[in-house]
Amino acid sequence: MLAVPAAVVSLLVSSSPAFADLKICNRMSYVVDVAIGIDDKAATAARGWFRIDPGACRVVVQGTLSADRILLDARALDVYGFSPLPQNGTDRLCVAAGDFVIAAARECRAGQTPAPFTQVTPSQTDDGNLVAYLAEKSEYDDEQARLAAIQRLLTIAGYDATPIDGVDGPKTQGALAAFLKSRGLSSDVVQSPNFFTTMIAAVQSPSPTGLTWCNDTPHKVMAAVAADEGKSLVSRGWYRIDPGKCLHPDVSGQAKHVYSFAEAVDADNRTIKINGRPLNWGGAKQLCTRETKFETSEQGDCANRGFSVTGFAVVDMSGGGKTLRFAIP
Repeated sequence: MLAVPAAVVSLLVSSSPAFADLKICNRMSYVVDVAIGIDDKAATAARGWFRIDPGACRVVVQGTLSADRILLDARALDVYGFSPLPQNGTDRLCVAAGDFVIAAARECRAGQTPAPFTQVTPSQTDDGNLVAYLAEKSEYDDEQARLAAIQRLLTIAGYDATPIDGVDGPKTQGALAAFLKSRGLSSDVVQSPNFFTTMIAAVQSPSPTGLTWCNDTPHKVMAAVAADEGKSLVSRGWYRIDPGKCLHPDVSGQAKHVYSFAEAVDADNRTIKINGRPLNWGGAKQLCTRETKFETSEQGDCANRGFSVTGFAVVDMSGGGKTLRFAIP
């Protein structure tokens, strides 16, 4: 077993350096994008991205594979906000934003950035192919991973499908039925191969329930949210919202108070300024944030704990749902 924080790549040792197809199976409750790296003697190539739905497998290399080492970078979609897959592999290979094939992946060129890859040793199947599994500590099987992923996206979309455990029940079915009805979809669509694409599109559009952020600027927006559920006020970020897209941060329906902060950034994640002023959307509520991804339930003594103090805006959720639209003034 090879640990990837908050997830596990399940592996078994194989016996020969040359195989047929290489397949990656996703037993996580997240839709993921995967890139692979192939070390063969002195050369290292990288290829991506392969989108893999929960409970599904995808062939990422076809035909005979000859490699000294196989490397993997797996990341959850931006729609999930606080990433369940911190990237900390020991090999750094070049990747690109869209689909890519990079022959010399250790020397990045324009449009490419280095990313951490982890070495994996997939298991060999009876038919001579290779397979590696992406799995959470919950150790879901395929069916449980798919159901847990549906529960997770329903929750993000503003429907109460908690707990996210891969176990079916009246609460999950009620949330799913409400989601399908709100989108004018039949129950048959749940079994379609494009169902997760449909759900993700729904999460990225305004919703009558929960909090929705919509980015009406031409810039990437990074946002943070804080929710007070009575016991503590938890702030977390960052959520990426691409131009023209919407996003639902995972805020509990039981939150007594909700706060929001967002700022527009350039390709290097530097704050966009207009007439010398940062383009952001916040307020007077002082909460702790950090430049990198974060989640904290302590809001005092921010600086001494390695955080910054950021002004959040109060979000009025009294109507059951709120859409905040970020636009250039």
